[in-house]
Amino acid sequence: MKRFIVFGTVALTLLTLAGAPAGRAWAGQVTTGVSREAVDVGRLIRAFTAKETEFRRALNGYTFTRDALIQTIGAGGQVTGEYRRTSQFVFSDAGERFERITYFPLPTLTEVSFTNEDLEDLGGVQPFALEASKINQYNFTYVGREQVDELNTYVFDVAPKVMPKKVSERFFQGRVWVDDRDLQIVKVRGKGVPEGKQRFPVFETYRQQVDGKYWFPTYTSADDDLAFPGGQTVHIRMVVRYTDYKRFQGTVRVIEEGDPGDVSEPKPSPPPARPKP
Repeated sequence: MKRFIVFGTVALTLLTLAGAPAGRAWAGQVTTGVSREAVDVGRLIRAFTAKETEFRRALNGYTFTRDALIQTIGAGGQVTGEYRRTSQFVFSDAGERFERITYFPLPTLTEVSFTNEDLEDLGGVQPFALEASKINQYNFTYVGREQVDELNTYVFDVAPKVMPKKVSERFFQGRVWVDDRDLQIVKVRGKGVPEGKQRFPVFETYRQQVDGKYWFPTYTSADDDLAFPGGQTVHIRMVVRYTDYKRFQGTVRVIEEGDPGDVSEPKPSPPPARPKP
């Protein structure tokens, strides 16, 4: 994202997932309720990173809807600008993602603008945190155990081993909560890095179990003050919801509007199992 000021422009970026409101505390701070105990940390890291890779592959067989709302907030709490985008996503057998925008009113943001990095974070860093192909490029630090709603979780702090120099090389930095039964990430709090002249908010993402097996993102939120070089600060609020996960069989073909080609309707699988409590 870019922030506009009288004497020039400063780059900035944002991310969001829908869920419980995210606090402004940085993800690296110790969370209340975390307990320490002896665990095989190496085994846990290998297990949940392998699950994350499996989860990303499984997602190739699902379609879903993403509704993203980004707002700038004034000193009195009023909304001063808004970016809204609702899309349906289809994944091909090769893992390629296609987006069909279903609702995209003219943005009214004046203090910031969306960049390619913002879109990349919405599609990658915020909902999925750890890109499977980049897992070996992260350091994991075990923090302890914590109960999240009805789930017992292991808590890890995550950061890139080497901070990339290009803003286009998106990584996650923050904290992840791993379910102690399924050994899958169920909650994420952190931000996209690096920032450079751009600024990215701290976000929080929650996942829900789909088809009784995979924990897919359902809600991301952010409420943060982005401080730009030169002393300018912009208050950002974001909410992103991921809904209507459906599994499809066979190859999905995507055609542009106006294409005379026809696409047969794929058959959905039975309704997903109830989420794990």
